[in-house]
Amino acid sequence: MALLPQSDYTPMSEINVTPLVDVMLVLLVIFMVTAPFLLQAVPVNLPKTAPVAKLEPVKKVELIIAADGQIYVDQEQVAGEDLETRLQSLLQTNPDTSVQIKADYRVVYGRIAEVMAAVSRSGITRLSFVTASERVNAAP
Repeated sequence: MALLPQSDYTPMSEINVTPLVDVMLVLLVIFMVTAPFLLQAVPVNLPKTAPVAKLEPVKKVELIIAADGQIYVDQEQVAGEDLETRLQSLLQTNPDTSVQIKADYRVVYGRIAEVMAAVSRSGITRLSFVTASERVNAAP
């Protein structure tokens, strides 16, 4: 019985790249043909209008509550009783006034609630809190 030479049936240890190149070229052609269709939009004739007036920026009041409970309005210290009147005067000058509260993380929640109530009583409806992305440890 004659044996076939082993060298004819040994597996190839090389990668045949030709089918891979063929598939990649076909994909490239498909993308080149379809890409212009993806970029086209529906043609619309937009109406012409007169230029509009610029929107005035909203006045932002920075209200800071320090670690000891002191209140600052735009970097100026304000006594607790005078906070409402100060905010009301700011609201009268600009009705779109917005308050940004920056409170130290050590401030007692009750103090923050008092300040929020004063802001609400003054008539300001736009209130936001400013926080840091991570707490920075300050010197005690």
